[in-house]
Amino acid sequence: MQRIERTFAGRRLVIETGRMAKQAAGSAVVQFGETMVLAAVTVSDTESPLPFFPLLVEYKDKAYAAGKIPGGFIKREGRPSDPEILKARIIDRSIRPLFPEGFKNEVQVFIYVISADQENDADVMALVAASSPISKGSACSVTCCFCQRFCTSRC
Repeated sequence: MQRIERTFAGRRLVIETGRMAKQAAGSAVVQFGETMVLAAVTVSDTESPLPFFPLLVEYKDKAYAAGKIPGGFIKREGRPSDPEILKARIIDRSIRPLFPEGFKNEVQVFIYVISADQENDADVMALVAASSPISKGSACSVTCCFCQRFCTSRC
């Protein structure tokens, strides 16, 4: 487990990798103020036959993160809202260049907002949380563990 703490804009920014979602290839929890985001990254062992890099990013902003429980006629949270889809697309476009050229293994990134205060937006923290286990600066990045031929350093 790695933990990075910094003071940013008068608040504490904490990035922890490997603490939660231990069955995933990589995970990160980012906390800024009272907002906390979890990102879990999974990678398939085999290369995909598709002619493109299959990357799936799913961003979930649950109602319980803000302290609200759905009630009345709608008891469940349905399909992702338009802002959730746009945030997932922004994260997808931002983390795609972090993977090496020719990397064809299927990658899934799931981002959950665990708690949300009404001051800090969770989308920027979600981007930081999604890129932390993928970046080459981490001790054992996702691309290094699952695609040794593209990575010069070993885990």
